Amino acid sequence: MTTLTGTPLAPLLARLFEEANAATSPAMARYSDEERARLLNSKTEYREFYGSMKDLWLAVSPETGTLLYMLARSTGARIIVEFGTSFGISTLYLAAALRDNGGGRLITTEFESSKVMRAKANLREGGLIDLVEIREGDALETLSADLPETIDLLLRDGAKALYPEILGLVESRLRPGALVIADNADFAPDYLERMRSPAGGYMSTPFGDEVELSMRLG
Repeated sequence: MTTLTGTPLAPLLARLFEEANAATSPAMARYSDEERARLLNSKTEYREFYGSMKDLWLAVSPETGTLLYMLARSTGARIIVEFGTSFGISTLYLAAALRDNGGGRLITTEFESSKVMRAKANLREGGLIDLVEIREGDALETLSADLPETIDLLLRDGAKALYPEILGLVESRLRPGALVIADNADFAPDYLERMRSPAGGYMSTPFGDEVELSMRLG
């Protein structure tokens, strides 16, 4: 039995996914497909765009969550940074891996206060709050200082247009062999170009329909 498959986390995640699947966001209807695509790639309008959908879960899938847990467990990760907490589903998977690895620290960031409150409540219910530091605010500011010397795993699941900038903030602290995971990376073509470049310093490959999985080479 792992933390992920035991109580209280397994029933909590099952309930959260049910809530996520049932949730709707009226704000989504205000944007055309073309406008959503433009805003997803905007480096100046992301706060307004994501703020208008603060009730939307934006959660990873159960399959992606399980992948996150397996990657963090198998690499023995102890220090994890996450960009984009939302309601904390991916955070729960990563914190569960830290628990089963014997402990560690997960720094995650979210600019919506209501989501921070909900994520903290979910982490407390899952018995994992002691492993997680949630930094409230714009990640360009919250991840610009006070980071650990060495980072084992980086997850990006926030504003897609900022994927290159977030990488730049933490890259010097990624240890050789560190994993860099980007959800919905197809919405960040400049990021994919960087990670897949032979001169970029990473080995990178798409994994499934949503994830770009990269490894720091040195």
